[in-house]
Amino acid sequence: MALKERLQEDWKQALKAGEKLRANTISMARAAILLVEKTDGRKLDDEEIIEVLAKEVKQRREAMLEFEKGNRQDLVEKAQAEIEILLSYLPQQLTEEEITEFVHQAINEVGANSIKDMGKVMAVVVPKLKGRADGKLVSQIVKQNLNN
Repeated sequence: MALKERLQEDWKQALKAGEKLRANTISMARAAILLVEKTDGRKLDDEEIIEVLAKEVKQRREAMLEFEKGNRQDLVEKAQAEIEILLSYLPQQLTEEEITEFVHQAINEVGANSIKDMGKVMAVVVPKLKGRADGKLVSQIVKQNLNN
């Protein structure tokens, strides 16, 4: 089943089951996908939908940091629950060790030897890890490995 259809079915089931948070989260994700489709004037494939969902997760993680600064534990918990729901539609997230392995391969591939080569390394790594790792974490790992 295509990812978009799975979202539609899960949304219907969540509504029927009275799972308000799940239904609202899926609804927001579907709206984000629809917005991109209308803006681009075409239907998105599963890979592109994964990108949209990854962006939604990133937005919630950033919001969570702000909620923590504002001492709003209720909103932190809500954002965390939404992230977990969205992550269920993304490919299995990679561990830091797995990301580091991809980074080492990319560094060897482009012959990077200083932080000046970060752009080259990121250009190789990011497409391979799309939707499977947080971009901020990937960037952090690349910096660590280029500074050594």
